[in-house]
Amino acid sequence: MSSLDKQIDFTEHSCREFIDVLASSAPIPGGGGASALVGAIGVALGNMVGSLTVGKKRYADVEEDIIRCKKEADEITKRLLELVAKDAEVFEPLSKAYSLPKSTPEELAKKEEVMAVVLKDACEVPLEIMKTCARGLDLMEEFAEKGSRIALSDAGVGATLLKSALQGASLNIYINTKSMKDRVLAQRLNDETDSLRKTYEKKADEIFENVCNEIR
Repeated sequence: MSSLDKQIDFTEHSCREFIDVLASSAPIPGGGGASALVGAIGVALGNMVGSLTVGKKRYADVEEDIIRCKKEADEITKRLLELVAKDAEVFEPLSKAYSLPKSTPEELAKKEEVMAVVLKDACEVPLEIMKTCARGLDLMEEFAEKGSRIALSDAGVGATLLKSALQGASLNIYINTKSMKDRVLAQRLNDETDSLRKTYEKKADEIFENVCNEIR
């Protein structure tokens, strides 16, 4: 059993254990898993805003919307936590592939074949992290607009964490597309990453600014 098999689900560890492993020389968890975890924390903060809203007479007119948002937030948080483990799962083969021999034409061809597969796999997880964080930011916008005003700052914090998670995941795509021989695939992945960043970094900043303007 490999070290990955033994500790694939880092979310089962304590916060301190996760940080300790993250700070070590171990190849996993890395930036992708850390981004997914940060995103999950951000969504959870929005969900907390929702929890403080449901059942309050002042917010009775938006209660159904908030309940819907909370249900989706639960699903997003669950998926982001799954992606912490998934990121580690796809990174280990990539880290091993970099060490494959390439002293002969046959070895080089084999290494390039393996690298093509594992680089693509290593981009798919952070791309899903980005898409899931984007869903989280759409929810955070609604939590900030309709949720309890006493917890409005938490919606702002959630938005900043989700933005950081989205940006962090993007870096894990860029570093892998840079090594791809298939430049058409690399460009497609970069374009999708750029599009998500353009839309959702702006949305996160708008949520943050709106929250600041209301609470200051």
